[in-house]
Amino acid sequence: MEKSLWRGSLFCPESGGGRRTMPREEKPRDRQMDEQFPPKKGPGVCSLRFGLCLLVHFCNMTMMSQHVCLSLTMVAMVNVTEPRGPPNTSAEGLPDAAKNPQYNWSPKIQGVILSSILYGLLAAQIPTAYLSGFVSVRKMVGCSLLLCSLLSLLVPPMAAAGEAFVIACRALQGLSQGTALTAQHVIWIKWAPPLERGRMTSISYSGNMLGPFITLLTTGFICQSLGWPVAFYIFGACGCALSLVWFAVFYDDPAEHRCISAAERDFIVSSLAGQVSSGGHLPPIGAMLRSLPFWAISLACFAFSWTLRVIFFYSPMFIRSKLNAEVQENGLLSALPFLFAWILNLLVGPVADFLLARNILSVISVRKLFTTLGLLLPTVFSLCLAYASSGIRSTMTFLVLAGAAQSFCIVGMLINPLDIAPRYYGFLKSMTFLIGTAGGVTSSTVAGIILDQDPESSWFKIFFLMAAVNMMSLILYLIFAKAEIQDWAKERQLTRL
Repeated sequence: MEKSLWRGSLFCPESGGGRRTMPREEKPRDRQMDEQFPPKKGPGVCSLRFGLCLLVHFCNMTMMSQHVCLSLTMVAMVNVTEPRGPPNTSAEGLPDAAKNPQYNWSPKIQGVILSSILYGLLAAQIPTAYLSGFVSVRKMVGCSLLLCSLLSLLVPPMAAAGEAFVIACRALQGLSQGTALTAQHVIWIKWAPPLERGRMTSISYSGNMLGPFITLLTTGFICQSLGWPVAFYIFGACGCALSLVWFAVFYDDPAEHRCISAAERDFIVSSLAGQVSSGGHLPPIGAMLRSLPFWAISLACFAFSWTLRVIFFYSPMFIRSKLNAEVQENGLLSALPFLFAWILNLLVGPVADFLLARNILSVISVRKLFTTLGLLLPTVFSLCLAYASSGIRSTMTFLVLAGAAQSFCIVGMLINPLDIAPRYYGFLKSMTFLIGTAGGVTSSTVAGIILDQDPESSWFKIFFLMAAVNMMSLILYLIFAKAEIQDWAKERQLTRL
């Protein structure tokens, strides 16, 4: 099994499954290459498919940088020392008012602004679910990345115009990000061999953690030296440049790529030979909605998004209230959970693939184990965070552990739709992402209301509510989750569409 996986890399043009289909005249050259590059253990990480996986990683990194940027710049944008005036009046008398304009936005308004991008993410899911079946993923992701980056450039002038304009701009940005983040999952239907899906998913998804880490690490310095508007300009310009690289490098199908080797192409095609595409058809919606495994995954995604939003995107506000950190120090501290989450993201995929390749655990056991770790551990560490003293060491230790532990979910319920309905993976991912994003919207809105009404014990209530959501969702997932292809997702269902 390991030897055939290695033969799918660029280092060895022999493909385990593709050898039977390769032209006879290429075999002497294959033996010569075998002598020069002897087979090694594991898949070829220098192959084109892993290169494209890194490209998706950087796309996610850029989009999440634009997503998270506002979480820290909000600390510099909002005047917290002077009495509140009209919602969008600038604070006067500040020495850096020219480069760091401030606005009198209440905690409730801040919560709405921070969650507005999720409204766009929600609206994008159903159209993306329908279009991903027959529209080019290359065009969907590339155009969405470009639009999202252009909107990032518009955030500073929109903030000066009023909070309503910021909310609209961020909602449109969420619409473009939701399209790109959801459509990209269709990539792995044609590019990811079954025993490499864990690591390819974790590598690409880890960009969602690296982007916020870089953003929070650098935005504090940018705000103090250049002003918070420059942060939006920098990340927006990087996204525009990356979208051009995307159009130049990425192709929807391995058979169409001009730079792929014949061996790697044959290896990917042969490893996915039994997999059937939906052909642009929608799944049987009624049967899907009656499926308990579908709802188990969806509710787990709801809890994951709820927790992700609270731990990661409210960490600058939590650190400011708990440790009274300035914006530069706040950025450094808020970046730590993302750094450790990014590292763990890169590790959980190979571990899950190893457990499956060696038949140590079944697919459903792997999914339930990692989902349990990804929902239970953040709950424990968050409750410890609520009871922890105001010391920086204990606060940051529990915050980092709570944020990093969510990475286990990547190879748990987040990839589970590919197990139960591979032919409809794009649609199912959109639906589970839609329900999951609803959790993020709800947690952001509820957190803003709690912070506005009860500043004394607000964080305890926020973490306790998050723990309750996680535990209920985890119990339902452990009971009803499956890893077998469901009857409604099998090929014979095509006759009923």
